Amino acid sequence: MIACMYSCNTIFSVREGRGKMIMEPRLYTTSADYVYQELRHRIITKQLKPGQRLPEVNIAVQMGVSRTPVREALRRLSSEGLVLIIPNSGARLASPTKREMEDTYAVREQLECISVATAATRISERNLRRLEDAILEEEKAFEEKNLELYLEVNENFHKIIADASGNRVLAEFVENILARTNAYVVFYDPFYDIVDNPSIDQHKAIAQALKDRDREKAVELMKEHLKLSLVGLNKPS
Repeated sequence: MIACMYSCNTIFSVREGRGKMIMEPRLYTTSADYVYQELRHRIITKQLKPGQRLPEVNIAVQMGVSRTPVREALRRLSSEGLVLIIPNSGARLASPTKREMEDTYAVREQLECISVATAATRISERNLRRLEDAILEEEKAFEEKNLELYLEVNENFHKIIADASGNRVLAEFVENILARTNAYVVFYDPFYDIVDNPSIDQHKAIAQALKDRDREKAVELMKEHLKLSLVGLNKPS
């Protein structure tokens, strides 16, 4: 359950947790940012379902804004693969097919294997420390069952490796494909139901291979990690 109250540039999101109402202050710079963050939160916490319609008018009324910031927020969510905007029909939550997910992960595997192979010969001590920090944050996010934070730190782990490759074009492609596969995690990953998360141990192993400058091992581990990530999704039939 979510309610929002305005106070200057602060919006207090009131959420129910462990039988109590928890008020969480969030700062937004624009109405569009507010709508984007709130819709994204509802998608990630699975309050909205794949394929569900998102009428601009209804959202504007619920959030007390005009349709313009709603339209802008929906475009932003569309760029992340979370929302599908259909001309003359409106917006709806994306509902990726099994084939689309498999094709996307196939492309991601190619990009990230190049990324990790190059990083194995170039990664700095600073970036190795950043990977270690990202894994610690990932463990904390999983323990707290905070999917929003988990997606952020998980994505950061892979972006650090791409940055360490020294290839800016490659890093941009990796960042774009990560946004797309993150949408699949939101829709189909059993994050809230699982007790153990093998992805964290896989990240530790990849980080160790990079520390050892073991290019072949790093590539092998990345391939296995991405294959298991795809298998772990509850893919639509």
